[in-house]
Amino acid sequence: MLALVLILAVVAVVFVLIVVRRPGDFQVTRSLLMAAPASSVFEQVNNLKKWDAWSPWAKLDPNANNVFQGPEAGVGAVMRWAGNSKVGEGSMTIVASQPSELIRFKLAFLKPFKATNSAEFTFQTEGEQTLVTWRMSGTNNFIGKVMGLFMNCDAMVGGQFEQGLAAIKAIVEAA
Repeated sequence: MLALVLILAVVAVVFVLIVVRRPGDFQVTRSLLMAAPASSVFEQVNNLKKWDAWSPWAKLDPNANNVFQGPEAGVGAVMRWAGNSKVGEGSMTIVASQPSELIRFKLAFLKPFKATNSAEFTFQTEGEQTLVTWRMSGTNNFIGKVMGLFMNCDAMVGGQFEQGLAAIKAIVEAA
């Protein structure tokens, strides 16, 4: 019995050491070239009420409760959401908005777990097209590091970024 307890204690210590040594920071980035001016793409992202048309999370829970505060677009615009287990609960606030160049967000997740991350969209004109880059970054706490052992955040969130960018592309290229 004592041997089993010692083995379990060693396994627990090794597991904690593995988790603690995992990277503290993460970043997910995806880009897509769109045949539309930067101003058109910028408008889709800068106005939070337009997100329902292209956000991959809106499709995961069409019945999510979204509440908007502050200005409709630009710095100070806030969207709070509460949805099913696939979208959770939280808020995003536009903290920087430079027309046709950059939009930066503060993301505050409440459920399924608490986290605060940063996200941004950049818009780079390339001839008649715009290269749109969506990036999210943050710091992994202990639980985030444990989850990273079993889930690939870049693949999971990156896939959703790819869906969202493709949906924006469809909207702006159809206009």
